[in-house]
Amino acid sequence: MNQDFLHSLEQKATLCRLNVSRMMRASGHGHIGGAFSSMDIVTALYFYKMKVWPEDPDRADRDRFLLSAGHKSMVQYAVLAEMGFFPKELLDTYGSLHSRLPGHPNMHKLPGVEANTGALGHGLAIAAGMAMGLRLDGKPSQVYTILGDGELAEGSNWEAAAAAAHHKVDNLTAFVDFNGLQISGKVTEVMNFTPIDEKFRAFGWAVREIDGNDMTQIVETLDALPFEPGKPSMIVARTVKSKGLKQGEGNPAFHYWNASPEECDALDRDLISMLDEKEE
Repeated sequence: MNQDFLHSLEQKATLCRLNVSRMMRASGHGHIGGAFSSMDIVTALYFYKMKVWPEDPDRADRDRFLLSAGHKSMVQYAVLAEMGFFPKELLDTYGSLHSRLPGHPNMHKLPGVEANTGALGHGLAIAAGMAMGLRLDGKPSQVYTILGDGELAEGSNWEAAAAAAHHKVDNLTAFVDFNGLQISGKVTEVMNFTPIDEKFRAFGWAVREIDGNDMTQIVETLDALPFEPGKPSMIVARTVKSKGLKQGEGNPAFHYWNASPEECDALDRDLISMLDEKEE
């Protein structure tokens, strides 16, 4: 993989984190932990792997992305804005009354959002249904979804996992954003689903485990899709909660952050310094 291109993707991820900071400044709060941990994955999907067209967001042959862990909505809003699906000025309305950028994605309010998500455990089932429908229609489109690791406690995920494998839905790829933390603590202490990779293999999925904050690994894994013909693909992505927010990395207190303007200023400075370092 061309190192300059990988560098450009890393730069995009940092710019998208700055978009999240902009939303945090506007509202004073948000689920930054999961948004930052999954940012590198979502950036690679949109700017490298997926076939999407901001000027024609409903094009029939587009790929689909569903953020099953819908409380991480800022990650999708940040990337959609950076791609030009909507003006960046809209980021300044995040979380306000009647905003087109609510706390969970709403397909009726924003181009590029494929389904209303946020009730945990629903996204994988919706994504599997979309993938089956596209296959029945003879379309080559791919479907991608991201689940939170804490979300795996919802039993509907496992019904969807079994159905996707049974129907051999190999145009479906799911990620687990395995940052190890949820709102009430470590996922292994709240409801332990490790080893996640072995559980999905037992359900009939082809599985790989990666560092989900390493752009090289993300891109190389996306290039390998589908992992096995006739099987849905699962990527267990080990990530760092709040990756890019120094005081929040690996800290469950930053699952949801009430940020002051001064804290947003500090975050912006850190992210801008990262951009400058990568330019050297």
